[in-house]
Amino acid sequence: MTTLTELLPAVRQLPAPDRVRLIQILSEELDRNEDIFPFKPDKIYYLPTPYNSFGAGRVLMDAMQASSGA
Repeated sequence: MTTLTELLPAVRQLPAPDRVRLIQILSEELDRNEDIFPFKPDKIYYLPTPYNSFGAGRVLMDAMQASSGA
């Protein structure tokens, strides 16, 4: 088995388009073989935002002042 340390010099000598293609091949292989991402495609994830969170600025300011000792 070849190690990454042995492969890197040869990979670095490849032309840029070939290195990009290598990245694509490896990322596609990871996507097929391993479940490394916690998110599922085509699923909606709701993220909390500060919009319409009235009073959030005051809470943040109070927390910042408390942590700075003011």
